[in-house]
Amino acid sequence: MKLTRRDFVKLTGATAGAGVAASFLPGVGPLGAVTRPGYTARAFAAAQGPGLSNPALQPLFQTIVPNALDPGFLYNIKKGKITVEVGQTVQQTGLVGVGGSPVPTTVWGYGDKGVYTWPGRTFQVTSGTPLEVKWQNKLPHAAGAPLPFLLTGKDNGPDGDFSARSVVDTNLHWAYSLPGFEDFSIDVDGVPIVPHLHGGHTDFQYDGNPEFFFSPGYRLRGPQWLEKKFVYGQEQPAGTLWYHDHALGITRLNVYAGMAGFYIVRDTHDTGLAGNGLGLPAFPYEAAFAIQDRMFKASGELFYPAFPGDPYYEDFIDDEGATLPDAQFPGGGPTGLAEFFGDHMVVNGKIWPKMDVEPRNYRLRLLNGCDSRFLAIQFFAVEDMTFTGPVAEDNADGPLDFTVVGSDQGLASAPTTVDTLLMETGSRYDVVVDFGPLEGKRVIMKNIGGDEPFGGDLVPDEEDLQVFGETDRIMAFDVSQPLDPQVPDVSPIAGAFAGLGPNVPTPTRTRKVALFEGKDEFGRLQPLLGTAEPATDFTGAQIDWPTTPEYSSVGLVGQMEGSIAWHSPTTENPALNSTEEWEIWNMTGDAHPVHLHLVHFEVLGRDEIVWDDQTNEDDRVLAGDESGNGSGTYLVEQPTVQHNSVAGHLETYGVGFRIVDATMGDPISTPPEYVENAPKDMVTALPGQVTRIKAHFDKPGRYVWHCHILSHEDHEMMRVLYVGGPPTENAMNAHGPAQVQ
Repeated sequence: MKLTRRDFVKLTGATAGAGVAASFLPGVGPLGAVTRPGYTARAFAAAQGPGLSNPALQPLFQTIVPNALDPGFLYNIKKGKITVEVGQTVQQTGLVGVGGSPVPTTVWGYGDKGVYTWPGRTFQVTSGTPLEVKWQNKLPHAAGAPLPFLLTGKDNGPDGDFSARSVVDTNLHWAYSLPGFEDFSIDVDGVPIVPHLHGGHTDFQYDGNPEFFFSPGYRLRGPQWLEKKFVYGQEQPAGTLWYHDHALGITRLNVYAGMAGFYIVRDTHDTGLAGNGLGLPAFPYEAAFAIQDRMFKASGELFYPAFPGDPYYEDFIDDEGATLPDAQFPGGGPTGLAEFFGDHMVVNGKIWPKMDVEPRNYRLRLLNGCDSRFLAIQFFAVEDMTFTGPVAEDNADGPLDFTVVGSDQGLASAPTTVDTLLMETGSRYDVVVDFGPLEGKRVIMKNIGGDEPFGGDLVPDEEDLQVFGETDRIMAFDVSQPLDPQVPDVSPIAGAFAGLGPNVPTPTRTRKVALFEGKDEFGRLQPLLGTAEPATDFTGAQIDWPTTPEYSSVGLVGQMEGSIAWHSPTTENPALNSTEEWEIWNMTGDAHPVHLHLVHFEVLGRDEIVWDDQTNEDDRVLAGDESGNGSGTYLVEQPTVQHNSVAGHLETYGVGFRIVDATMGDPISTPPEYVENAPKDMVTALPGQVTRIKAHFDKPGRYVWHCHILSHEDHEMMRVLYVGGPPTENAMNAHGPAQVQ
């Protein structure tokens, strides 16, 4: 029987004011004291702590949402080159304090000439026309000293005071933990950043690799850093790309601080102009919306949990039995937490905003820019334009049909009409909504994805899905403007999409990769990538574990296989100009949004994993003295070498797994909420399933692939993807020397 959130709250006695509690997968403990991982979904119950903004007291659907495609919000790129900076600014999000007065929020945004915004202003480029961007890190004080990290912690005393302690967990594998960088710090040397054009078909030196980071003034440059100027060739069709920070180990924090924006590619099909042959609405009837979730302090400042007493700390630290030594985590923090779900929904930097629209078709480019939250989008209409409450079929019209015309990297092979759309974190969907029949009504964009890790079930039952009272609503559209008769209303022309969609050749190799959930050296949950087969390079030669004592002393010898941390030798090494089919084996209890840099891919389908009869739903691991009976797949434990593991000191290792007898079963039909007939760079890999994609690798060099739950990629769920040769460890995963100016 499935344990619902209501059942869980009854069993634990948790209430909205009783602190944070959760039901979790059993995990794996330190080596020698292993408990088994389970495969049931987690449930969270989060409390509103002192000193934090209460979302129930915030205005909904009052602030006008900025349109990221407004001509005044576009960068001027007419010269083919531009300098874009990251800097600190203050902006109004619509948040109010005591008495209803607006309270400002300090953010780190992108911009130029000293003007920064969250989200960053939009690039609108033309396919095939290169653009040179010089990215600059402008995060020092006016006097030149580095700014402290924007996100600071909370002492959780009875008065709810906040401390000035940074939330950066320096015990993670992060930029300044790399060899040669250990003596540097944010306080002294500044915040490392590196922009990534997500979805860009980009040469590797401009891709935003996490080890290509740079500090203010380029004084420190990461071990893979190459150039100040990034060249984007736009060698791809029209699509909805986005740019965001990708610095190693602090991506989640830099993006949370505001480092993200749209990057729109146009071509001869998708011109962005009225009268285009696809029948797509053009500005002002085209809009781009970045959907994110956040927590705020009552003062208006951004809040991110990392200390004892914070939301999710008990879930991921105490309840997991993690041990955080005071010498490394004074007072219990700061620590990275495995996931984050905010209690305020934010669109283009505004909480629960609205857009006034005409009764006609609108094209909406939607970005799921959340850390961990999957979105399942619906639209409901209500008669009362002052309505702000939850919507459902018993008090509103809906869910309404809308049309999906594209996704991550381009237009779809055909328009698809749905009433619910799943959006994995990091994904973009291009939809057309017809407000024509809804004149005088308010249309609310609803999310039924819930405040918890996504497991694959779309059940619109808020009692099971919602922890927070207001996160089921994202924004509103008031159909309040008169129809402009001078502008024809248009809708997608189905026949015009013929020949569009993904364009990937026939694969010549099948690669089996895998998603795991283990524990790090402190007993914290550690999501990991790895292989579901023995690793081989692009020539077919086997890739072995390093022969150093850190690996050999714990039995990791011979051919690499199973769960592997970021710094270990590369196992994903496609040949240049090859096409591969990837089987993504999800061995965890949750869905993961998988992202490959460089390529777009076609989603081929999903198949069930057949489990060995010796395993059960809550336990897919067989101990060393057990073995399967040949009926299917099972897991065995293996150590995970951390970036700081020391041979002979088991307490410095984590725990991961290896797949035995990987067995694929029957195909699984794709639910209608998953619209995947466009060029994708994100795919939802569901638990207990093998997700199959195919991609063509046509540029050489060092890229990455990872889970796009940002808290996951920052804690080792990311691996190097090296295209072409030479297939040597040095070329595939070398850490160069620290570069200091």
